[in-house]
Amino acid sequence: MKKINFIYFLLGFTVLQSCTSDMDVVSNDPTVLSPEVLYSTAAGYKQGLAGVYGNLSLTGTDGAGSSFLEGIDAGTSQFGRCLWYLQDLTTDEAIWSYENDEGVAELQRNTWTASNPILLGFFSRTMAEVAIANEYLRQSTPEKLAARGITDAADIANIDTYRKEVMVLRAYAYYNLMDLFGKAPFITENDPLNFAGPQYDRAQLFTYIEEQLTTVMPDLKPARSNEYGRLDKAMAQMILAKMYLNAEVYIGENRYADCMTQCSNIIAGGYTLKPNYLDNFKSDNNTSEEMIFTLQADELVTQNYGATTVICNGQVGSLEGNGNALFGVGGWGGALRLRKQFVQKFDGSSFQYDSRKTASGGGPRSIDISDIANKNQGYILAKFSNISSTGMQGQGSGFVNTDFPLFRLGDVYLMYAEAQMRKDGATNGSSTTNASSQSMDYLHALTERANGGNFANVDASQMTLDYLLDERARELHWESHRRQDLIRFGKYTGGIYNWAWKGNGQNGISISNNLKVFPIPTQSIAANRNLTQNLGY
Repeated sequence: MKKINFIYFLLGFTVLQSCTSDMDVVSNDPTVLSPEVLYSTAAGYKQGLAGVYGNLSLTGTDGAGSSFLEGIDAGTSQFGRCLWYLQDLTTDEAIWSYENDEGVAELQRNTWTASNPILLGFFSRTMAEVAIANEYLRQSTPEKLAARGITDAADIANIDTYRKEVMVLRAYAYYNLMDLFGKAPFITENDPLNFAGPQYDRAQLFTYIEEQLTTVMPDLKPARSNEYGRLDKAMAQMILAKMYLNAEVYIGENRYADCMTQCSNIIAGGYTLKPNYLDNFKSDNNTSEEMIFTLQADELVTQNYGATTVICNGQVGSLEGNGNALFGVGGWGGALRLRKQFVQKFDGSSFQYDSRKTASGGGPRSIDISDIANKNQGYILAKFSNISSTGMQGQGSGFVNTDFPLFRLGDVYLMYAEAQMRKDGATNGSSTTNASSQSMDYLHALTERANGGNFANVDASQMTLDYLLDERARELHWESHRRQDLIRFGKYTGGIYNWAWKGNGQNGISISNNLKVFPIPTQSIAANRNLTQNLGY
């Protein structure tokens, strides 16, 4: 149905055989080729590249329920799904009904421990991305190409481009580990297999990622010039912009001017806002001129229980039975609902016609959730869909065609405005309103888009950081940003801002500061004695 040409290769995971010993990556699939066979031709290097990308969408070589991570279930280790759990389900945005699902209850009640299986799944999946990337880089050196008789100049240039993309994907993996866990074992292609990497803390990871991205940046394809599904300069710039925006959290340094520079570079790359906000979350969102990088999905070719499959099926209401009509999926009987505090972000007449306001409830569906298992409590969302912008329905497989938007232009506009305000003196909780005219132009572009081209009555006198945090929730909810945002704004831990079931209290209670990072999984520490546990766990 979709744009897939490159993604067909993801099903093979063909680079895994040679990194079996790293991070317990295993494959018993006889179709998985040895490096000598796979990389005997230039075409094999593109297949290998697909494996590095594929680890972000798939879990194994034998369908959605398979996992090549030894002893780790596919349901608790799919990259996009786990990222969404950690960044959104642990916040004020969503609640999951089925708390018997492994690890979910502790995450959404903020009571997790180092034995949580989803934490292990994400840590292992992300370190597997590092291992797969390292092996690709080992196999694609000029010396390896020459030894294999790959001498055509065009082939060599293409493979060099693939290498640079793999370096960005590895940097992205370390970025997530830095953000979520605050540390990680550090391993590169220069280390042998079975190497127990030394522990890198946030400062060391920050420096490494920054150096890696700035080094490869000149050799990446310009924004929007690569084939869909592959990254370009804007992806590297986006990772840097995110790092600089959160630098005070990560390394205690003000890097807001650098964030503004990277955001400006991205904006200059030719991206434009999709005129219809919700078209960014439909099954043909691969055509959106707003997308910077997505996790690909195809209900027939790349079936997986990733973020958009979870979201589209989870949105279907237990009372409404609105799956096929609204979302093109049968649904999972009310798996996902909204916490009260998020719904209230759209209170007031100024949001009456806001297209981002897709929450529904009332009548028998209360806004409060007194019993998480009661799927009839709590409002439901209608943001994501497996129906195209032209009304084309999915195949009814239960899986979806909707790509997950990791990074898009709307976020860049908001990041630029926040970085500019913070650079010019705005602080968390203050009433300082110092948004520049450029920042206001970007913010107005979002509110006008959301209101069908009409001005949405936001002026510079209203533009405090607190308003901007709420606007980030309205624009970016369920896109794996919320936990990071709340931490940066000082509202995640402590009791300044509570939400339903925060800290396992129905109305929310204060949680301790150590929860700003997740614990290193117990099994990961057992596998690498260089790792130490985060404080408070």
